Amino acid sequence: MIRPLCLALTLALGAIASAHATDAPLSTVAERSGFLKTGRYDEVIALCAAFQKTYPDAVRCIDFGRTPEGRPMKALIVSRSGALTAKQASDRGLPVLLIQGGIHAGEIDGKDAGFLALREALESKAAKGALEKQVLIFVPVFNIDGHERFGKWNRPNQRGPEEMGWRTTAQNYNLNRDYVKADAPEMQAMLRLVNQWDPLAYIDLHVTDGAKFQHDVAIQVEPVNSGDPEFRRDGLALRSAVIADLSAQGSRPVAFYPSFNVGDDPSSGFTDGVATPRFSTGYFQLRNRMAMLVETHSWKDYPTRVRITHNTIVSLLNQVATHGASWLKDAHAADARAMTLGGKNVALDYVASDKVRDIDFLGYEYTRTLSDISGALMTRYDESKPQVWHVGLRDDIHPGTQVIAPEAGYIVPAAHAAWVGEKLRLHGISFRAITGPLHKADVETYRANKTDISGQSVEGHQRVNAQGSWKPEQREIGAGALFVPIAQAKARLVMTLLEPQSGDSLVAWGEFNNAFEQKEYMEDYVAEDVAREQLAADPALAAEFKQKLASDPGFAKSPAARLQFFARRHSSWDERYNLYPVLRTATAPR
Repeated sequence: MIRPLCLALTLALGAIASAHATDAPLSTVAERSGFLKTGRYDEVIALCAAFQKTYPDAVRCIDFGRTPEGRPMKALIVSRSGALTAKQASDRGLPVLLIQGGIHAGEIDGKDAGFLALREALESKAAKGALEKQVLIFVPVFNIDGHERFGKWNRPNQRGPEEMGWRTTAQNYNLNRDYVKADAPEMQAMLRLVNQWDPLAYIDLHVTDGAKFQHDVAIQVEPVNSGDPEFRRDGLALRSAVIADLSAQGSRPVAFYPSFNVGDDPSSGFTDGVATPRFSTGYFQLRNRMAMLVETHSWKDYPTRVRITHNTIVSLLNQVATHGASWLKDAHAADARAMTLGGKNVALDYVASDKVRDIDFLGYEYTRTLSDISGALMTRYDESKPQVWHVGLRDDIHPGTQVIAPEAGYIVPAAHAAWVGEKLRLHGISFRAITGPLHKADVETYRANKTDISGQSVEGHQRVNAQGSWKPEQREIGAGALFVPIAQAKARLVMTLLEPQSGDSLVAWGEFNNAFEQKEYMEDYVAEDVAREQLAADPALAAEFKQKLASDPGFAKSPAARLQFFARRHSSWDERYNLYPVLRTATAPR
């Protein structure tokens, strides 16, 4: 029964398109083409204005930024409640739902599905009454410059539309790796929009890459396995409700990203997880808000994918109308709990255990044969022969790296206050300036004992793994430093940015690489003389050196390491080398 139902729904979508084919002001190129094509960005600009003109009491068309190539970043603010500003929504306690399409502009289902669902909701043909109980922010295209890099083969692993945009921005940023580091002007604009409206749920609409199988959409939500433990119940409720709605409409959703554990080998099974905060679903749980990643299956045709995305948006509108007020109350309670995290154990990332459960996954018959082109095993799928794959799924998820939060917060020295302060503002994080110097302040310092700086650039950064630990120390702190309190709603986000062990910290993204570079040095012939002086003056040091030569072959074979053994003990040694500039404090500075 499922296949006929899917066909019927796809035909129904075509009927909707035909019904509005002459309604040019509010229809899309996609609809008028039978969902074979998608429009260019000038269509978004025109539709944004047309929706406001047609529904002046319910729609506002706004610009919330400009792209590097100078295009306006458009959003539609939609509500039947009378609340069309952030203050009005906040004053009335209305939940805000932000739905964003085209972060990867070749995966453009969200734009066309969103305009269709929006029009139906305003006409009370879908999600009837839902707009009276919430504010919808619809961003049709996030990566606008990438959208206008239009071409037929920008997505070779995807069926339709005939032409589409490009994955990355004009500056070659992947916006779905940028939520924390916020390098791209587009992301900075989005974060300002998020700070202004504080959406309860942020919906990120995508299309998968990968294998061929029968499932047509993946729905992932956080918090479910991460973030505030009590708020996870609401994240799970949202995910379960949307999956149930889609299943009832003939879809075959899964609750994990369907990427095989080993290359293109279906028998290897799947592993669920929590995305790191550079991704939308890993980011918003740090703000005690929900995020949903919607991934339609790339090998379904464009009409099918738009239908499923449309149905997802309608489901979301209904769920937020029904439960949004309660979920918003729970989100604010999570904010309050986050303010008490000082001195407590906090997870910086999450991992799946080795526990595996068997699942039935709806695939197709396939063969794996050695290719005479690549020399590797190649998988070939036969989409005419459905097959149930009995495979393993690792979805038992636990905290990975955990750190005790500072009792009071972090201190950013004056030398880094300007640029770090700007990053904190972008994320809506509270901090204040320390107006006077602090003498012999009792703090914690982090000194790296091993650093691994990547030789490969990642999103324009040389990432670093700085291994070390926090230890108590007294430091001089100059006026103009920043104090970042841990007692705030975004405490987990503060730790993500400022804890060096966090995989998306400012340290990990290479923002503090200068701290791990030795800039002053001692000539070898000088170090030789210093070494002999130290050995003669300190028998204990001489014994330590002799023992290290005998026990550490690597040290014994390295002239540089042997000389540095003595240089580190000389008064000329830079005590700031490998010292992370940001400090932790148990007491809020006055």
